[in-house]
Amino acid sequence: MDSPLTGRRLRLVVLGSTGSIGRQTLDVVRSLPGRFTVIGLAAGANVTLLEEQAREFHPRLIRCDREGEYLRGRISAAWTTMEEMASHPHADLVVVATVGTTGLAPTLAALRAGKTVALANKEVLVIAGQLITAEANRHKAELRPIDSEHSAIWQCLWGEQPHSVRRIILTASGGPFRD
Repeated sequence: MDSPLTGRRLRLVVLGSTGSIGRQTLDVVRSLPGRFTVIGLAAGANVTLLEEQAREFHPRLIRCDREGEYLRGRISAAWTTMEEMASHPHADLVVVATVGTTGLAPTLAALRAGKTVALANKEVLVIAGQLITAEANRHKAELRPIDSEHSAIWQCLWGEQPHSVRRIILTASGGPFRD
């Protein structure tokens, strides 16, 4: 995958584009004009925001789980599955910011296509962590954690020898225990 700093635009798919991490991802795209091309957007239920995002970023591919028929004809993008979007030949980076188990199939599709996957979905690793890492290794795909806790651990371990770490203690920082 080329770096956004090499001059070639990084072609991006955002699964879960209307959620918190998806919106933050698109904020980064906005803040770095000319560095990214959004080729795919997928959302669950927020049809209104997805339509706004599609009008702003002009993706080639789009997906909406609920009320998607409302957008057909209003947005000039091909309707597709998240799996097809994640493995699309023109995608360089796939951000998986979906909720729950819905992220498993597109994550596997992206890894099997050799894509770089920025994973914000903890559940995917909880239910299929060994499979996910095996597929990433098998297809020489990159897996980058972007959820806060996973990313913090990944950044702390960057450059360290695996045998030098005996254990990692992760405490709850959000979810049902936040308040």
